[in-house]
Amino acid sequence: MVQQLLSSSSSSNFSIGAQFQNHGPTSLPYLSLSSHNSIITNTTQFKLPRNWVSHVSSSKLSLSVNCRQSSEYFDKSPPRFSPSYSPNPSTTSSGFPPKVFVGHSIYKGKAALTVEPKSPEFVPLDSGAFKVSREGYVLLQFAPAAGVRQYDWSRKQVFSLSVTEIGSLVSLGEKESCEFFHDPNKGKSDEGKVRKVLKVEPLPDGSGYFFNLSVQNKLLNLDENVYIPISKAEFAVLVTAFNFVLPYLLGWNVFADNIKPDDSNRINSSNTRTGDYEWNR
Repeated sequence: MVQQLLSSSSSSNFSIGAQFQNHGPTSLPYLSLSSHNSIITNTTQFKLPRNWVSHVSSSKLSLSVNCRQSSEYFDKSPPRFSPSYSPNPSTTSSGFPPKVFVGHSIYKGKAALTVEPKSPEFVPLDSGAFKVSREGYVLLQFAPAAGVRQYDWSRKQVFSLSVTEIGSLVSLGEKESCEFFHDPNKGKSDEGKVRKVLKVEPLPDGSGYFFNLSVQNKLLNLDENVYIPISKAEFAVLVTAFNFVLPYLLGWNVFADNIKPDDSNRINSSNTRTGDYEWNR
């Protein structure tokens, strides 16, 4: 139809303006009708036949054709499970990785137990390197029940498992038990006034373990005992989580992430002794 219009040389009260919009390599022209007397393109002006526009009652008519690429009709949001898309940024606006809090909870009729890993602490050296100043640990929080599916976290008692104590738990046999004693004020003036004992014993029917935490605090005149049964499945989850997090509590993951191919050919600048290896002794 456009070719028929272009073939005529008579004048008209209408015109078709051809403009191109940038929609990528497959762009198509944008056509519009308005009340003029010619067709205008980028290079040539054409007259419209007068009898063609005689059926149009007024110059208020405005038609347009806007062609788009087919890709514009698809959702441009990142795929939900795309490996390159993460709903959370890897770094914050300050440039540091975001802080993440994790934990695992077990709820029973008499008490609840929450397990949380705590990262190690590092100190800078004069060489610009870092070393672990304090190993990480796993914090156990015991809260007694205050009702049906309700727990009094204001009365919670805490116990910090060191990496060695974690090793004792993960290597525990079905019929074996272990006991840990802590004095938070050891080496201080209040030493002996706070006593914490955690016992892990197998249940009589062999279905799991019994976690029992007793706390004696002479400073607060407190004598608390919280216990909770842990099934085999629940204990297996704890052991798996402990085994996974142990290298991170030691800070070894940071060391492994900074190993470079040429490190074996260089001497550790933080160690002044050259070749401090077993076979050189």
